[in-house]
Amino acid sequence: MKAIKYTGLAIFIAALSIFTATLFLGDFKASKSTINEFIETKGIKSELLKKELLTVISDTKFNNSIAFSSAIKTAINKSNSYYDALIEKYDSEKNWDKKGEQFQYKVSNVGGITYDLAKKSGKGFVVENRGLLWWLTFGMGIIGALLFILPNLILLGKPGIKNDHIYHNAATSRGWIAWGVMIYLVIFYLLLYFAPYYVVNWTFILDPISKALNGGPASQWFVYGFLYCVIMIVMGVRMYIKYRHNKYQIMRTTSVLFFQIVFAFLIPEIMTSLSMPGYDFKNAFPLDYDFFFEWNLKSLTSSGGIGLFILVWGIVLTLVVVPLMVYFFGKRWYCSWVCGCGGLAETLGDPYRQNSNKSLLAWKTERWIIHGVLALSLIMTLVTLYCYFSGADSFIGIKSQWIKDTYSFFIGAWFAGVIGTGFYPIFGNRTWCRFGCPLAAYLGLVQRFKSRFRITTNGGQCISCGNCSTYCEQGIDVRAYAQKGENIVRSSCVGCGICSAVCPRGVLKLENGPEEGRINPTEVLLGNDVDLIELAKQNRKAS
Repeated sequence: MKAIKYTGLAIFIAALSIFTATLFLGDFKASKSTINEFIETKGIKSELLKKELLTVISDTKFNNSIAFSSAIKTAINKSNSYYDALIEKYDSEKNWDKKGEQFQYKVSNVGGITYDLAKKSGKGFVVENRGLLWWLTFGMGIIGALLFILPNLILLGKPGIKNDHIYHNAATSRGWIAWGVMIYLVIFYLLLYFAPYYVVNWTFILDPISKALNGGPASQWFVYGFLYCVIMIVMGVRMYIKYRHNKYQIMRTTSVLFFQIVFAFLIPEIMTSLSMPGYDFKNAFPLDYDFFFEWNLKSLTSSGGIGLFILVWGIVLTLVVVPLMVYFFGKRWYCSWVCGCGGLAETLGDPYRQNSNKSLLAWKTERWIIHGVLALSLIMTLVTLYCYFSGADSFIGIKSQWIKDTYSFFIGAWFAGVIGTGFYPIFGNRTWCRFGCPLAAYLGLVQRFKSRFRITTNGGQCISCGNCSTYCEQGIDVRAYAQKGENIVRSSCVGCGICSAVCPRGVLKLENGPEEGRINPTEVLLGNDVDLIELAKQNRKAS
């Protein structure tokens, strides 16, 4: 069995290496006619940029997308610098008309222009061997991963989980393997979000699948969506094997796979192919933070009946469905059964769940940050809506475009992507869900004070093994509650049920029951202050 596992690991590493190496393969060459057509299509008015592109890349063969894209960026930056100098000159001369005229010649979307031209200019090995490369990357990667995972059916013996040397393994205890995985994931997200023109070869590999689904070539976001689904499926198989003794884990793993593949990936792609707005019907605001952005509102209101339906559904989902479902089932209905972020955390991130920080400082920090992000998302939305309906560009001094760009960059890209997923191996699998997700904060507020959900404990049976606390991805010291026989009602709890699944004595049980007796009145009054709550409990016992 070990031979099969190591063979699978070798195949997976080979596939990952080929996938990475494709960034440096292929040829990129743009003819004069291609450049002229591209400039006209994009509405670029700068003659200087046109001249630079024709001089630097026209009929010149580049060996990879990195060199080709760098040449394009150099030409764009040179053109922009020239017009910046003119803007500064006319500004000092107070020649406002001339100053304003120069802005039309600047290229604002440098990355988008670079990516689009690179996409049109790809040739050579990668473009000509899409099918072969798919099998050498995605195909071999899937086969290798499954060969590594499947022998666990036999090797694990009895189903379940224990504190089985996870802190002695370099892959699961922040060792060199974990750091290597983190570095690779962070680089992947940095390229995806901030330099997609360097990964254009990955889009060529998936062009046939993209054209079959939506009728167009693959973008970097299609690559991400496809990878997302593939990874969740493969690691979902791992979840099925690891927790095969627990029906709850089997059901919720199946649920997150279904919602990610069907609702988050297939339906939006098919809608795009039908000239409809691609929309993930399970994605609720404020996690879907750009739902009320001007461009999205204009797109929906101009898309006829389907656009208006999406607009109404998005509002109803946020204001009615979400709190109602949380009342009956807790935030687990979304965070552990529906959400794509949670789905990736529960599948790809499961090996790292024990790395979540359980300290009191982490809990206090978590509450400040996540509710701060929620407040920021609400402020951004109010400013955006005010500017949209009033026609102004700012509200009480806050510029609409500035706050949207700031939120998108720091929260949407860095926090949710680069840190939220890239740091799985070091900070645990729910870093984004625990510290940053504004929807999780909203769900948590409802769950904490108005929900039927709780995790009940039977302190008399607890043997203090610590499995529950070790594997709590949200950093909750579950054992402390279990030892005292207290219900676990925390805003951060996503109801994943792993604490119950790993308990050898059946101490923990996820329940939806009457609100009475769910929360101790003292805990509500003291607002989750652990020290004060503990002091109050000691006083009660003493009396």
